[in-house]
Amino acid sequence: MTLPTTTLGRTGLIVSRLALGTMTFGLQTDEETSRKILDTSEAAGINFLDTADVYPLGGGLDTVGRTEEIVGRWLKGKRDRFILATKAVGRVGAAPWDQGASRKHLLDAIDASLRRLDTDYIDLYQLHADDPSTPLDETLEALDLIVRAGKVRYIGVSNFLAYRLSRALGRAEVRNLTRFVSIQPRYNLLFREIERELLPLAQEEGLGVIPYNPLAGGLLTGKHDRTSEPTSGTRFTLGAAAERYQERYWHDREFNTVEELRTVADAAGLSLTTLAIAWVLANPIITAPIIGASRSEQLTHSLKAIEVKLDDSLKQKLDNITADYRKGDAVR
Repeated sequence: MTLPTTTLGRTGLIVSRLALGTMTFGLQTDEETSRKILDTSEAAGINFLDTADVYPLGGGLDTVGRTEEIVGRWLKGKRDRFILATKAVGRVGAAPWDQGASRKHLLDAIDASLRRLDTDYIDLYQLHADDPSTPLDETLEALDLIVRAGKVRYIGVSNFLAYRLSRALGRAEVRNLTRFVSIQPRYNLLFREIERELLPLAQEEGLGVIPYNPLAGGLLTGKHDRTSEPTSGTRFTLGAAAERYQERYWHDREFNTVEELRTVADAAGLSLTTLAIAWVLANPIITAPIIGASRSEQLTHSLKAIEVKLDDSLKQKLDNITADYRKGDAVR
């Protein structure tokens, strides 16, 4: 399979239309399995890899950096064939400054990520979340310094509110500092709130959009059963991440929607996984959804989405079924 490519926002950086997320590597999946997932994605034409210094998901301070190390070992000898993205801001140590977007932390964090990934540079360095306790100017100055030092090619953000991102873009422009080129928001059929402000901002500012959770943590695969406890080994039971994912998606409202979507998928002759990712890809603002897996064979239906073009009636049907998820919090 040869995946189509696109540019990341208004940059000249060419990336595959699907990105591979690696947050399962090192806890939910061992290194051998992780390497098989990477091999499968490479064979499919994915050249865009996303990780973070705090991964694996669900771990603690004893596992911080393990995912980057696995990715770095796999990339040895072929680093030049991939666009590598990582993130900082989350807690990576016991000291109070081992987190956040201060100059102190970001300058430490980039060097630690480069060391673990065994590379001289990161293609896309992202703030994993907003840090309201640090002045935006300080954060932007630190990132600009990192870019000018040649350690990073481009910078982006994840999990930012639209007003904070807008302010950051304005401050960078006024100060003539390196500008954010991309956003990495949560986005799927069960979480559409970003369509109201964040995606219009991204379109107006020419930002690349690389959404995570296109399958709602696995709920949109249709494999989970609301009448039983969450399946062991999934994100709904995984360490520190379990509570967060159950709060996001493990509700009757979401399960009811999944059942309705499954009926539509069956009628269209598609797996629910393929349909859900194809819906994300159908939004013209989207650059590359981040897909993931705990086993290499799970990538099959995700990769299939790149071949699916939703017709207008099917796209509208999906939009209508999930319209309430565009509005934000609702009574469950």
